[in-house]
Amino acid sequence: LVLFDCHAYEQRSFQAAAAAHVHRLTYLPVRLSRETATLARGFQGVCCFVNDTLDRAVLEILANGGTQVVAMRCAGFNNVDLQAASALGLVVLRVPAYSPHAVAEHAVALLLCLNRKIHKAYARVREGNFSLNGLMGFDLHGKTVGVIGVGRIGHCFARIMAGFGCRVLAFDPHPDPRVADGVHYVSLEDLLSESDIISLHAPLTPDTRHLINRESLAKMRRGVVLINTSRGPLVDTQALIEALKQGQVAAAGLDVYEREAGIFFEDWSDTGLQDDTLARLLSMPQVLVTGHQAFLTETALQNIAEVTLLNLDAFERGAPLENAVTPASVLPPRI
Repeated sequence: LVLFDCHAYEQRSFQAAAAAHVHRLTYLPVRLSRETATLARGFQGVCCFVNDTLDRAVLEILANGGTQVVAMRCAGFNNVDLQAASALGLVVLRVPAYSPHAVAEHAVALLLCLNRKIHKAYARVREGNFSLNGLMGFDLHGKTVGVIGVGRIGHCFARIMAGFGCRVLAFDPHPDPRVADGVHYVSLEDLLSESDIISLHAPLTPDTRHLINRESLAKMRRGVVLINTSRGPLVDTQALIEALKQGQVAAAGLDVYEREAGIFFEDWSDTGLQDDTLARLLSMPQVLVTGHQAFLTETALQNIAEVTLLNLDAFERGAPLENAVTPASVLPPRI
């Protein structure tokens, strides 16, 4: 197995998990692309992450080089051309759930930091400025929180916010009756219009791309706080910037960005960002951006490595592949 775009923190988790398996692992720091796909020649399996390119051209290079299986070490698979993979005889596997708590807790951390201006206070006091001007927040208790997408992560987030004493509204095309007490399913229209805080936990599909756009932003309560730890393209970034400038959105906490591929997971401190839209977001004092780190906990990385290798065990034995994704998976059963 060759792991593309593999960082030191991931390598440690895979090395620890590999002790209980028989796969031979090779780690590459470069992303998978048309230029790098030939590096997989001779490997039966490739392991990829969210910003690797797995379009038809790349998959053809992989298949021609002897690759049989693509193991995604993440839940998302929107960067994989599943039709092409199926036609080429490539099996695509994923990690459907690692630690939903990791992502849900990061969403709450973004919300708390934005609300109570923790990032601003931290910077101030390090310079000897203990003024409280401009640091006013609000009580979460009693606020209405909207959760869009109530899968494992959305469910965890909803439970946490219910624990804060919030009124929690949820929208999902396929409501799960097992959702936490105090969480009420409503229409998307009602959620947008009634929520003080909205957190996104939906996958990226053709139907959810730019789910948050000019029209949906206009339907939100003025002064709403928006959190996105799911997928960047769920949000039309230009529309969000306009809503932030007009005060329709009071604050935004983003762990993902719709054009993050090629930017996130890299150090641009010496050369500067070349993405003007992201630079504009970062310049706004009411926006907090983290670099797709919501998943980054020891527990989550251990789970990702273990499930990835178990997926490969099953593939090698010819056992049922519970975590395989096919063209039919493009429209998941729930968000």
